[in-house]
Amino acid sequence: MTAPQTPPDGQPSEEAHPHQAVPAPDTAPDGGGPEFARELREGVLIALLVALSGALLGVLWAWLAPRIPLVADTHNVYLKNTEGEEAIGADGTFALLGLAFGVVTAAAVFYFRRRGGVPLVVSLVVGGLLGAALGWLVGMWLGPTPDVVAHARQVGPGVVFDGPLRLQAKGALLAWPIASMLALLALVGLFGPRDPEPEWPDWSGRPQQEPQQESPQEPPAGG
Repeated sequence: MTAPQTPPDGQPSEEAHPHQAVPAPDTAPDGGGPEFARELREGVLIALLVALSGALLGVLWAWLAPRIPLVADTHNVYLKNTEGEEAIGADGTFALLGLAFGVVTAAAVFYFRRRGGVPLVVSLVVGGLLGAALGWLVGMWLGPTPDVVAHARQVGPGVVFDGPLRLQAKGALLAWPIASMLALLALVGLFGPRDPEPEWPDWSGRPQQEPQQESPQEPPAGG
């Protein structure tokens, strides 16, 4: 048997301490911090602008919604038309306006951004919901006074007056954000940038023919 050789100068042998690979430096990106911050700022700005446009929805709702006629006697206030559908018409008008505003805001955002993505969808949904709530409040503020008793006393008994503008079906507030989300997805699917087609592998098993190289022609002899 041969004794293990001791490396000179007391250095540890490679057998006792195997060689360890030095880890490569981390070259991965930092998570796209500046890009994420830019998209976040754009999303907040888009949501704010969309929400502020809800004031226009409120103006149009107060102008286009059908009025609810009321009449009062010396003690109570009654509906002039007990079978009238003015209240349903007010909800329907608000829902239709919300759908229109959702499509218009989504088209405007897509026109300026020319792309989709989760941040834009979230911005449109949040902005549309806030805009619908703002339009609801603005419409009620611009409509007839909600103090029905004081209004009845002001006009007197037997005089028809308009009732307050109210939103009976609160689900109409979702018309704007839902319409904007669906409209943006449709626009991105129809007119958005296309990803390059992937190259599918050849599963046929046929050997690929390499292009034949032309051999150089020899010069004619005896020239």
